[in-house]
Order: sequence, then C-alpha cells, then structure tokens
Amino acid sequence: MRLTKLGHACVRLEKDGAVLIIDPGVWSGSGVLDDASAVLITHEHPDHLDQAQVSGALEKNRDLRVWTNSTVAAQLSDFSSQVRTVAHGDTFAAAGFDVHVYGTDHAEIYREIPIIANTGFAVDGEVFHPGDALTVPEDPIPTLLVPLNAPWLKVSEMIDYVRAAAPQRGYGIHDGLLNANGIGLIENLLRMAPGPGGGEVARLEPGTAIDL
Repeated sequence: MRLTKLGHACVRLEKDGAVLIIDPGVWSGSGVLDDASAVLITHEHPDHLDQAQVSGALEKNRDLRVWTNSTVAAQLSDFSSQVRTVAHGDTFAAAGFDVHVYGTDHAEIYREIPIIANTGFAVDGEVFHPGDALTVPEDPIPTLLVPLNAPWLKVSEMIDYVRAAAPQRGYGIHDGLLNANGIGLIENLLRMAPGPGGGEVARLEPGTAIDL
C-alpha cells in the first residue's frame, strides 16, 4: 500500500489500482478526488471536509462512495445513496481496503464549544487516521498519522499520544496552519515523540509518498 501525504490532514492510499482518500478538506489541494475510488471523512470541520469538492466528486462519479459519521452524512444528504454511515466498532470494505472504525468524539477545543462527532479510521490494519482526536485504537496499528498542530492540541499531548499508541512509525498530518518557523520547531520536537526504543516519527511534505 502506498501512502501519499496531501495538504493539511488529507492522505491518499493506493493499492491494487484503487485509490482511497481520507479527509479531503479545503486545504487539501485541488483535484484530490479526481481519481478516488472511495472516500473516508472523519468529521465535519472544513479543513477535513470540503463539502463543495466532495459533492462535486459524488455528482461526477456515481460509483464513488463515502464512509463517515451521521453528522457528515446529513450534510451530504443529496447523495444519500452514495454515502454510508459508520460508528465506533464498525468494519467494512471500501474499494478493496479493509477499514475499522475507532473513536466517537472530537477533542475539546474549549469548554464552551460543543464537542462534535469524530470518526477515526484504521485501514488494512496498517495505518490509522485519528481525525481531530487522540484516539488510541484497541488493536496495534503499525503506522500512525499524528496531528501536529491544532487549536485543540498541545505538543505535550501529541508526544504522549505517540507514546501511548506506540506505532512502528508515525507521519505528521494536520500541519496546514504552520509557517516555516513552526514547521522547523515541530520537526525538532517530533524527534523526541517516540521515546526510548520507539519507532521513528517524521513530518512529510505534501506530495511525499511512502510505501508501507
């Protein structure tokens, strides 16, 4: 399986000619859904869900399917026949990828801001995308996609998350708010995230592909 880091929190997975896109948001880049076989969306925030782009892709390709939580599904109700609602504990196949759902809630931003639904996806038992949460799957996942920067996230929480999940490797996502200074700082801090004996964690530039 090939993993390509796209803009911000969006990733592309490829296997046997199929393309799975996770979290195509407004900072993901244009055309990220042009050849998508299936789409997973963790939650409704626009940096993870570009509703116009997703709706356009569903309209253009009636064979395209989206898996997401009930909140996002309601926002895509015009395409209800193409959208599947999932929740924590569910398993399903999406364009030949085996997917396991973990987690229920978005991380708290501030106590006065309501907490929304957030759905993490583990794909082929190999890579886990947590969305906007620090969900640790009940099952070990070799590759963890690590949120690097967000209004709801502290560096200490990010480091503790990597150590709790204990992946063999980690790749940074959710970095669209960082300028060059912030990227340099985060890359330095990532070196300490795994702790003694832990797997390497690194940030990938958008467009970088890794074979898993």
